[in-house]
This record gives sequence, C-alpha cells and structure tokens, in this order.
Amino acid sequence: MTAILKVNASAPDNQPVITMEREFDAPPALLFRAHTDPDALKVWYGPNGFTITLLAMDFRVGGLFRFTMHGPDGTDYPNRWEFREIVPNERLAYRHGSDIDNDPNAFEVVTTFKAIGAGRTLLTKTSTFPSVEARNAVMKFGAVELGMQTLEKLAAYLKKDL
Repeated sequence: MTAILKVNASAPDNQPVITMEREFDAPPALLFRAHTDPDALKVWYGPNGFTITLLAMDFRVGGLFRFTMHGPDGTDYPNRWEFREIVPNERLAYRHGSDIDNDPNAFEVVTTFKAIGAGRTLLTKTSTFPSVEARNAVMKFGAVELGMQTLEKLAAYLKKDL
C-alpha cells in the first residue's frame, strides 16, 4: 500500500518566492537523474499538454540546458537554465529564464532531494524572482498550478522507471 504523499505550495505575499514540495516513492538518486538526464526531461518536464524540444545540455556548473517548451496551443517558449550548483542526489541550483543572454526576468531555482525513508524523497523546489512584482506576474498565469502539474508528470515518469 502506498503512503499518502505530501504535496504543498506556498507563495508569501511579501516575498519574491514560490516554494513547491512533493513527496515521491523513489530514492533521491532517481529524482536527481530525472532532473539531469535530457532524455528523461523530454518525457516529464512541463505542465499537462506541453512538450519540450532539447536544444543543448551541458550538465556542469556554468553549463546550460537550453530547450523550447511547446504549449498545447502551439505557442513556443524558449527556455534556458544555467547551472549554478550541482550536488549529486542532494541539490541542484540554476538560473531559469528565456533563451536570451542577461534575461532581466530570469529567476533562481534551488531543488533539493531529501531522503525521508526507505526509497522515499521529499523534493523541494524554491524559485526566487527578481521582485515580488515579477513573482506576482507568474502567479497570474498559474505558475503554481502548472508547477504542480509538472511534479505530477514527474511522479508518473518515475513509476514507469522503478
């Protein structure tokens, strides 16, 4: 029998931050690999109905993950992650923005993978925006709901991988 999984999201009004947490029935190493393997990311990353096309993956501090996210309505969203910190199976930090240099709307993301028991992990993803206003702008288009959909797709991917 599967334990009830914790799912939580918070976005305090006075802070430029969104935090999402979800428990997974998978070990930290598997979650970390799903976040760093381009073939895995192509399967699960993005909200329901979205797909991605990988443009480049240079997985090292200072390296880039460049991809285009395709919306269900056909809109393309160029994306770029610049890796800031990599601690295998524990922590992944990157700057996420559009696929342009010096994107003024880019934000910092820290994802942690914490073992919470036999084969279970608490994933915490904290996104810090340039300002409260920038955070509010992404909240208006449903960033929390879309982020939670992405984590559900990750859970479905992991079930197939176990």
